[in-house]
Amino acid sequence: MTSNTPPTAPAIDGAALLDEVEAFHRRFNIFPREAAYVAVTLWDAHAHLMDAFDGTARIAFLSPEPGSGKSRALEIIETLTPRAVTTVNASANGLFRLVDAPEGPPTLLFDEIDTVFGPKAGGDEAVRGFLNSGYRRGGKSLRCVGDGSNQTAGFFDSFCAVGMAGLGSLPDTILSRSVIIRMRKRAPNEKVESYRRRVHERQGNALRDRLAKWADTVRDDIADAWPEMPEGVNDRPADVWEPLLAVADAAGGHWPERARAACLELIRAEQDNEQASLGVRLLTDLRDKVFCGADRVPTAVIIECLLGMDDAPWGDLDDKPINSRTLAKLLGQYVTPANKPIRPRGIRTASGTPKGYYAEDLTDAWARYCPPPPGESATAATAATPQVSGGESVADPLPGIRHTQPEAATRPLRVAG
Repeated sequence: MTSNTPPTAPAIDGAALLDEVEAFHRRFNIFPREAAYVAVTLWDAHAHLMDAFDGTARIAFLSPEPGSGKSRALEIIETLTPRAVTTVNASANGLFRLVDAPEGPPTLLFDEIDTVFGPKAGGDEAVRGFLNSGYRRGGKSLRCVGDGSNQTAGFFDSFCAVGMAGLGSLPDTILSRSVIIRMRKRAPNEKVESYRRRVHERQGNALRDRLAKWADTVRDDIADAWPEMPEGVNDRPADVWEPLLAVADAAGGHWPERARAACLELIRAEQDNEQASLGVRLLTDLRDKVFCGADRVPTAVIIECLLGMDDAPWGDLDDKPINSRTLAKLLGQYVTPANKPIRPRGIRTASGTPKGYYAEDLTDAWARYCPPPPGESATAATAATPQVSGGESVADPLPGIRHTQPEAATRPLRVAG
C-alpha cells in the first residue's frame, strides 16, 4: 500500500549553512580578527529575519586609509542579503522612500560613508537622522509629499538593515548602534581570491536563497527569543548584539559559543579603540575648534568650547561631561616637544593666573596624531604646526586671547579674565 503523503523536506542545518557563509567571506576578505567573521556572518543571516526583531545592528567597516577591503566586504554582503541596494552619497529623502517601498525594506549598503560624515563633508544631519531612527522597529520620519503647492505630511518607515563602509569614523550616535570592524591593509603574506562578479555573485546568491529558506524555518522561534547576554554586556551594546545572538542560538552547533565570544571581543576592542581615539579626537578638536592659532587658552575656556560642540562626546564621558580633571588625564597621555607629559600651566590674565594649556606644549602631539586639517595636505599641516606658537597671524576665535604674531612675540599675554 502506497501513501499519498508527500515526503518531508529534510531539515536545514543552520550551523552548517552559517559555516558556508563564513567560508564565502573568507575567500575574498581578510578581516582584522576572527571575531569579525563571526559577526559579519550573523549579520548576513539577521538581514533575512528583520520582521522578527525589534531592533537591528548596523555594521560598519572603517579604516584610516583606502585599500583596506571595506568596499569588497560590502560587495560580498550584497550577494548574501535580501533586496540588497548599494548606494553612495544618497539623500535622506531618497533613502526614506527606498525603505518605505511596497515590496519591503531593502538591505541598505552605504559605501564611501565618509563622503557624508567625513571631515570634508560637513555631515548630513538628515541622513544621520535616518540612520539613527531606523535602528528600532517603528522608526519613522515626517516628510512632505505631493506636487507643487499640493503638499501633505506623510510618515516614512526607516527600519532596515544597514551596512556601511568608509574612511575615518562616524558620528558617535551611529557608532553606538553598530558592530564595528576596523579594517586594515593586507600584509604581503595575506592572500585572498580575486572577486569576479559575473562568477561569484551567483555563488553568493545561492547561499542567500538558502539563508532565506532557513530563516523561514526559525522565524517564529527567533521572534519569541530573548538571547542570554554575556556577562557585562548591557544597554546599547546589548541592543546591538541581541539579534545576532538570537540568530546564533537558532543555528545551534558551535555558533552560540562563538557568537558570545565574538560579542565580548569586539565590544572590548572598540572600548580600547575609543580610549585611544578619544585622545586623538580631543587633540584634533583643540587644534581645529579651540586654539585655532591661539598660543594659550585657559582650561575653563577649553571646557566651555568642548561642551558647546554638537555631536561630540565631551558632554557624556561615562555619563558625565568633561571636566578639568578628565581633560588633564586625557592630555597627560601625550608629551610636549621636550618629551614631558602635557600638563596645565598658569596663564597670566587681568584678574589672576588661571590654569590653562599652551599651544607650544601641544604641537608635537598635533603633528604626530592628528589628521591634516580639512583642506590641507599632510605635508602642509606638518609644516604649519610649529606656527601655532611661532608666527602666522590668524583670526581670533576666542575673545581676549592673543594669537601669536612675529611682531608681538615678546609682548605680555592679555587674556580676558
